[in-house]
Amino acid sequence: METEKSSKKHPGKIIFLVLISIVTVFIIYYSIMSMIGPVRKMEDIEKEFGVKSKDKNGVEQQILKDSSYLRLLKEKAYLQSRIVMAESDSIYLTLNLADSTANIEICGVVVHKSKMKSVKTSKILSTGNENSILSMLATPFTISSAIATIKKEPVMIKMAPKDTSEYKPDIMPDTSITEPVNYILEMKGGIRIYVYQEENSKFNDRMNHFIFDIKDRIRDTWSALKNVAVFKVPEYHPFIKIRLPRTDAKIIYRAIPKNGQIAVFSQ
Repeated sequence: METEKSSKKHPGKIIFLVLISIVTVFIIYYSIMSMIGPVRKMEDIEKEFGVKSKDKNGVEQQILKDSSYLRLLKEKAYLQSRIVMAESDSIYLTLNLADSTANIEICGVVVHKSKMKSVKTSKILSTGNENSILSMLATPFTISSAIATIKKEPVMIKMAPKDTSEYKPDIMPDTSITEPVNYILEMKGGIRIYVYQEENSKFNDRMNHFIFDIKDRIRDTWSALKNVAVFKVPEYHPFIKIRLPRTDAKIIYRAIPKNGQIAVFSQ
């Protein structure tokens, strides 16, 4: 009797093993689909911006891979984007990743310059097909949405006094000077530009950055899970992450229009 009882598997163990198997299969499936995302995005970029060569001898391909020629293409793409934006007669942003500067410009004139402390780009933008990437950068990016820790247009509501006897001067400190500044600018093509403040010594600044980053990861994970659940490849967003002084980061965010444009000079 004891042998018969021991040979029978407990239903709870069977359910547990089935759940573990399902979770394992889903994790593997999710990982594979997530890895396909960057590849699919690069294919889309090459399809839209890739250079189609008719050279059968491969001479043109050798020229396109030459470092000096690529440098000239980078400058050309950057200037083309700036010319297009200058014609719009609006404020726009230029990011020169080569010399680590972020500039606010109006009609081709730099009105504010800031030095980046650090720059990080996704592998697609740094190691992908350079000719396709440069063709894409020849057109300025347009901001479609933004997520930030600060308000775009700060508003202060005050009650007007009935007379001078009721007037009281403002004694509240200006907290906007020290508030953490972190934001994400999402472009219409799916590229994201992350701007973080350089100051990171205070606990409040570090915690704000941590929470801001966690929320962004949760949003991306949730979006990817919804796509994977319906057998769709999760959308991959190439990124540029930069660090700027808090004051400069705030000035840039509030200066550029809601659907403003950005030109990028790649590294």
